[in-house]
Amino acid sequence: MTDQPPLRADARRNRAHVLEVAARIFAAEGLSVPVHEIARRAGVGTGTVSRHFPTKEDLFGAILRVGVEELVRQADALAERAEPGPAFFTFLAATVRTGAANRGLAEQLAVSATTNQDAQHDRMGLGLLCDRTGDLLDSAQKAGAVRADVALDDVNALMAACMARGNGPSLEPMIAVVSDGLRVPRTP
Repeated sequence: MTDQPPLRADARRNRAHVLEVAARIFAAEGLSVPVHEIARRAGVGTGTVSRHFPTKEDLFGAILRVGVEELVRQADALAERAEPGPAFFTFLAATVRTGAANRGLAEQLAVSATTNQDAQHDRMGLGLLCDRTGDLLDSAQKAGAVRADVALDDVNALMAACMARGNGPSLEPMIAVVSDGLRVPRTP
């Protein structure tokens, strides 16, 4: 492990400002925005961005990790205080709402739901988020609240599809339809 000297005050401010601006841009416009455009909107040079974040993935990973850590905290709290079924469905809805409000997060979650994960995926905390989703799903299935024939990959794909709808008026009905489809059917 190499010890790096602490950042100067101006460098810390620049880093924080770049993160703030990039978070807004990625949330509103998705991941296709180039680094030079982020730097321009932040009022810094691309070299400043690159010194703090060598790649665009590093920049997005730093932003995404904060949101993912919050979702993981929610999952942990729900697992501790709620019954398994309501915990799972509450978390599913919270994750979808978070992703629908943040195009960059939604895009990354969609990619992680359909591809093999890598080290970048884990640095962003997506592996931990996937684990928590799987734990809540497993508990809800054991409690008889979620269909046994549903796999974690199915849940991730359904959440990604809901997020792709965006944060419009159709989001809540879509979450309800997906949740109803995942529930164990009631017997008459």
